[in-house]
Amino acid sequence: GVRRTLTDLLRAGPRDDAVVAVESALGCRTVNGIRRPPLTDVAALTASLKAKAGSPGTARASTWLRLCDPHAGSPAETIARLRLHDAGLHPESQAELITPAGRRVRLDFFFRAKGLAVEIEGYAYHGTRDSHRRDVARYNQILQCPEVRSLLRFTAEDVFHRPAYMIQEIRTALAKKL
Repeated sequence: GVRRTLTDLLRAGPRDDAVVAVESALGCRTVNGIRRPPLTDVAALTASLKAKAGSPGTARASTWLRLCDPHAGSPAETIARLRLHDAGLHPESQAELITPAGRRVRLDFFFRAKGLAVEIEGYAYHGTRDSHRRDVARYNQILQCPEVRSLLRFTAEDVFHRPAYMIQEIRTALAKKL
């Protein structure tokens, strides 16, 4: 079933593919307009890995499972988080803030001490005129949050094909004086 497949993926790798698959299974997803519940949970995967203790790849799989975020919004966000992790950068993932108007906004990544918000944009999700309009309003809302002093946006293409560029831009923004 799902747990065994995910456990095997975690044990065999590659890491990025395994983490993307696990996060997809852990999260709620809308498929053809229908909201589907998670296919498994972290506790069930942890138990599956414990049952395989001593088997090849199991210790590494447990480490990879700890990298998973059930609230990740997309594979691009997952890969971005893994690239940040590999670069020694550890922002809050899926940080929730409240705008002065009382609206909740969820940031893909937030470096709270520096007030740096980072958003990952996939064209498939944001590729219509209406979604573009909503995005513009959302970014204006984000920048009204008192905790946010700057906002960086990256495309899924940046994440998958230019991760060094993304990391450098984030490092540069983090290096700025408060």
